[in-house]
Formats: sequence, structure tokens, C-alpha cells
Amino acid sequence: MGKPTGFLDYPRRGLDYRDQKERVGDWKQVAEEVPEDEIREQASRCMDCGIPFCSNPNQGRGGCPLGNIIPDWNDLVFRGKWEDALARLHSTNNFPEFTGSICPAPCEEACCVAYNSDAVTIKNVELTIVERGWANGWIKPVIARRRTGRSVAVVGSGPAGLAAAQQLCRVGHSVTVFEKNDRIGGLLRYGIPEFKMEKRLIDARLEQMKAEGVSFQTGVHVGVDLSVAELRKNFDAVLLCLGAEHSRDLPVEGRELAGVHYAMDFLPQQNKRCHGDVVDPAVAIDAQGKNVIVLGGGDTGSDCVGTSLRQGAKSVTSIELLERPPEEPSSAAPWPMWRIVYRSSSSHDEGGTREFALMTKRISGEGGKVQKIHGIQVRFGEPDETGRAKMEEVPGSEFEMDADLVLLAMGFLGPIHAGLLDDLGLEYDGRGNVAATTVDYATSQAGIFAAGDCRRGQSLVVWALAEGREAARAVDIYLMGGSRLQVRNSPGNAPV
Repeated sequence: MGKPTGFLDYPRRGLDYRDQKERVGDWKQVAEEVPEDEIREQASRCMDCGIPFCSNPNQGRGGCPLGNIIPDWNDLVFRGKWEDALARLHSTNNFPEFTGSICPAPCEEACCVAYNSDAVTIKNVELTIVERGWANGWIKPVIARRRTGRSVAVVGSGPAGLAAAQQLCRVGHSVTVFEKNDRIGGLLRYGIPEFKMEKRLIDARLEQMKAEGVSFQTGVHVGVDLSVAELRKNFDAVLLCLGAEHSRDLPVEGRELAGVHYAMDFLPQQNKRCHGDVVDPAVAIDAQGKNVIVLGGGDTGSDCVGTSLRQGAKSVTSIELLERPPEEPSSAAPWPMWRIVYRSSSSHDEGGTREFALMTKRISGEGGKVQKIHGIQVRFGEPDETGRAKMEEVPGSEFEMDADLVLLAMGFLGPIHAGLLDDLGLEYDGRGNVAATTVDYATSQAGIFAAGDCRRGQSLVVWALAEGREAARAVDIYLMGGSRLQVRNSPGNAPV
């Protein structure tokens, strides 16, 4: 620990954001760069505690799923040893710039300083380390010393697929990543807005991975353009990292009206525009000059709010079915778990209105176009024996809102079964995800593995990266009988 009294001497200082009016006028990263002296000061607040709960992925929803060895690189940053800090960071995380940009930081929730004070700004330190790595040319391709002669197909190029592909290539396997879209990146490319994570970060990693030997094939929809028989014939193992693309629908009257869209039909179009693509006017979804209603208050809903504001929406209203969380943490989720507390994203802070405990009952319009949503306020009683609170409608609380564009951002139900998954004859778990355990990530079909959201359901980028790395190790063991790839860091299990 570089400065034993750091957490006493310095208050937490999080990211500073660019002026709201300025940033809503462009698609650049919303956060400002943190000066080196300030980030080193923040890193000194780390206590290097006896049990680093921040690094432990087994603390409920708290702690880092990757097992990042956070106290080590905080200490190295404080002492100005940036390149050593980068090496320590990369030992558990292939792409720290992804998590440093968009992870909600469960590590900070589990920080020991956060027990009765403000957590260390772990996420900001992480991002600064990797940004300095790119700026100084420290991040280079890692070439396998020998090739194994074994081939692996990774289907899907989101965070799980990319992490797995890089790990497998670095131990000598021939790896081909298949992506049905026109660019590599999956949700990172077409789900996360440019203002939250600039896509240059993905492109830089792709160049590194190509130099390492990973092959990428875009515009290939496995199961359609490439048959299951060809996939199994041409590869020794297949790792499915398909994500959870089955969006939750809203089965109410008026759902079919023009102007009601899934969030994941809306967000990718803007990312394509940011890439310089022209979106076909016949299918274009644009918020300019419209009253926008976003149904869903999570990360995807927040992204819709920020995107709508930048497109010039007349008004933006975000509606959440659940009640507004408390301002102070609830005892239902004590430290080091993820706290149930009111949070506001940079997008929510930019404008618009947030509403809670409202349920949409129907949608109305004229001429086949949406004009209004109609709903009612709800409330939740005490949890029953299953732990779920019963929802009931509040009499006399009916409402209606003007709506020219309704975006459904209510989460995802799991992977799409029709096509590849059904053709492979895979078994599913009780929630409709691909059945595979975290012991070996093996599915019900020999040589077929699954990781990320298609296995665990809708989750965080950091969990996708963790599962991609773990699944790569499982595939390596399947192919070689053993593996040199690192086991996830956890207490009593030092990284190798």
C-alpha cells in the first residue's frame, strides 16, 4: 500500500463530464480525461485490505467477476509504475478499456472503503491505465510460441466472443470469429452508443487480435449462411457467444402502430450513422422533433434517452415499472453486495423526465401511427414467501402521454432459439438460455460450448468478458487435455 492514510487524506472524486449543452450536440465521449496527479491521488485511497472484496467475484452481486487484482494496480499507479500496472491489469482482463468505459463497477460497491465512506474510483483508475498503455505504445500483439493444429469457431463477436478468441489464439489454436453483422463487436459495436464508448477502442483491439492470428468473418450468419454441418466439419470445437437478442415485447393494444420499436432496432441505426453509413429512409428510426417515450429504466433505456436527446427530440420521458429506489442504500442488499439505491446516468442528467411505478396498458394513434400511451400507476406490497412483491394497480391513477416514438427497452429474454441453436439440438435451462455450467461451459452436444449472455442471460459486459476467458480455458482443456490459461482470480487462488 503506497499511502496508508490515502483514504483518510483524500475525498473520492469521480469523473467530470463535459458541459451538458456541449455534449448533447455531438457523439463524442461524455467524460473528460482525468489528470495524472489526480488519478494517482485517487489510487492512493486503496487500503490494500486484508480481504480485497473488490477482487472477489463470489460476493453476491458485488465484487469483480473477472477477479481483477485491484489493490496491486492501484498501488502501482500511486507509485507511478504505469506499465507494471497495465501488465497486472491485463493479467485478468483482455480489454480494460471496455469495462473502464461502460461497466457499472460492482468492484466499487464491494470496496472496503465503501463500508462507511466513499469507494475508491476503481473504474477510473482502470481506464486511465489502459489509455496510457495505448498512448505509450505498450499494448502490442502477443504471438503464440507454437501452433497446436487445432481449430476453434467462435460464433458471435461481442465481449465474450472476443475475450475467448484472444485467449484461445494466444495458446496456439487457430481461431475464426463469425459475426452476422457487417462489423465486429456485437453489443459493443451496435448496442452501446458512441458517446459512452467510442468504437475506436474496439478497432484498436481488432488490429491487435488480427496481428496475433485471429481470423474474423463478418456478414456470416451461422446456421443460415454457414450450415451446422459445415461448422462441425471444419472446426474441432465451437464456442457460442451469441448474446441474448430476444427482446422483451409489450403485448398491449396498439403495439403494432408505426412508431413503436424495440430499443435494439433504434440504437444500432445511430451507431451506423456515426460510422458514416446511410440508413435506408424506409426503415430509419429518428427522434428529431418527436415526443419520445422510453419504456424501461435500465442501461438500454438510458442509452435511448441519451441518443434521443442528441437526435433533437422534442421531449423524452423514461418510464420504469418498478418503484423509484431509495436515496439511501437498502438493508436488503448490505455491503459488499450491489446496493439498491437511486442512480442517475449521464444520459438521464442531460434532460428529459423520469417516471417510476407506471405500467403501460395500451397504445393509441390515428392513421396507423402512434400518438399516445395510456397507463396506470402501480404499487408493490410486501414480498411473499418466494421473495417477490405483489404488484397492484392504484385506483384512479390512470394517465395518458403524448408519444410520437415509443422505444421498448424492457430487457431481454435470452438467446434466439430458432436457427442455429435448435439446429444444433442443444438443451436449454429453465429460463431459455443455452444449458451449460460454469465448470466446463460444455453444452449438451459434444464439442459445443457456450458463454456470455446466451448462457447466463442478459448481464454485464464484465460478466461476458469473465465467461469468455473461462470458456476459453474449458475449450483448451477439451482440445489439449490441460490448459496454461489462467484460472479466475479468487481468494486462495493466485493467478498464473
